[in-house]
Amino acid sequence: MDYKRHLQSLACLIALFVFSPGLDATGGITVERVIDGDTLQLSDGSKVRLIGIDTPEASNNPKTRRDSKRTGQDIKTITTLGRRASAFTRSLVEGKEVRLEFDVQKRDKYGRLLAYVFFPMRPLTGREKAQIQDGDFMNDYRSVRVATKSFNDKNAQEVMLNAYLLEQGFAQVMTVPPNVKYQDQFLELQKKARSNQRELWETK
Repeated sequence: MDYKRHLQSLACLIALFVFSPGLDATGGITVERVIDGDTLQLSDGSKVRLIGIDTPEASNNPKTRRDSKRTGQDIKTITTLGRRASAFTRSLVEGKEVRLEFDVQKRDKYGRLLAYVFFPMRPLTGREKAQIQDGDFMNDYRSVRVATKSFNDKNAQEVMLNAYLLEQGFAQVMTVPPNVKYQDQFLELQKKARSNQRELWETK
């Protein structure tokens, strides 16, 4: 992924979301592993399904075949996109501390937690700063980090994983009532990703 585009994309999220810890939120939890693009396993053993989005499957299973029939895409294309989404999610949160925010329903029928997952934005390294010559990019990067009071640190700053996957084109909107808190914003992010032909929306 082009690094400058990556930073510009992060900056756009701040225009659509102003995040703050929910009344029913959990912080200080580590992601032990990424199961797939939209499902995580936490260090306490619980599994988390990201609310409001759906990423392609990374293996050939019944859902992959249903998606293939529904979309007209072949199995290989779907699983390739699924592996890319999984790798992207892994690069962002695996082994990292995250915060969970819940909606109306806290668990799905499989017992998984349903959550909006927030991860802290790290400072740029010296090498990364050197790669970004244009000062506007540095300003964009700083602006997207949203100040919150999570992780017992009033200066902690974070981004919503669900939203970022949508904005980068690795996921599409899948809203299941009554968990619709960010539905409108999610649809806007998907529209932008589709317009920019990112990942799922890329035309060959």
